[in-house]
Amino acid sequence: AGMVGQVRSNGLGRDGIANNVEILTVRAVPDGDEYDKDIALGIRYAVDNGAKVINGSFGKAFSPHKQWVYDAIKYAESKDVLFVHAAGNDAKDIDFADNYPTDSDDKKTEYADNVITIGALNYEYGDKVVARFSNIGKLNVDVFAPGVQIYATTPNDSYQFLQGTSMAAPNVAGVAALIRSYYPKLSAKQVKHILMDSGVAITTNVIVGGKANDTRPFTTLSKSGKIVNAYNALLMAEKMSKK
Repeated sequence: AGMVGQVRSNGLGRDGIANNVEILTVRAVPDGDEYDKDIALGIRYAVDNGAKVINGSFGKAFSPHKQWVYDAIKYAESKDVLFVHAAGNDAKDIDFADNYPTDSDDKKTEYADNVITIGALNYEYGDKVVARFSNIGKLNVDVFAPGVQIYATTPNDSYQFLQGTSMAAPNVAGVAALIRSYYPKLSAKQVKHILMDSGVAITTNVIVGGKANDTRPFTTLSKSGKIVNAYNALLMAEKMSKK
């Protein structure tokens, strides 16, 4: 919530990305693995109570009732709600390894176009720009966003530096909220593709999984080969809205 919409320029913590949002909190994940039923019902609850962007900073490698969640995601799509999901922190390629929830049961064909999956960036540029823990996937990760040394709001009126794709996802959810607040006529699908297409491309080789001997072109780590950029996204949204 802090990353998405913390009050800007108040001298506390960091600035939230969006400055005109309301937060609906849905507790679906306990201090441990989440149940598919809770995730499915949580998504439906958020959709039915007016959410336009859902941030999913959770995930797991096994989903015994995955169809319940798939149906909830498709329900969100039918109601024009964007679902922003963390790619996971196992330093794996989720084109092959399982990471739920997902928008493709066979890891190739998407069953819904309202899901955007986010990998995590390090705070260092150059070949260390990808967070050492971030999952990757040319087909199943869509775009990257900051996910290391994120100064976040935490309980009891405090702040902490946190890391994870769970930090990268709300950074993107915040940009999505920014777009949807200024350009409400754009659909969830349009916003998803704006976030991917308007990002900044990295064309160099980067270290994957924190292993210096494993370097790959950044373009092969996600579908877009880009990092989210709010300014570019708003320019593209403005252009698209005029059409």
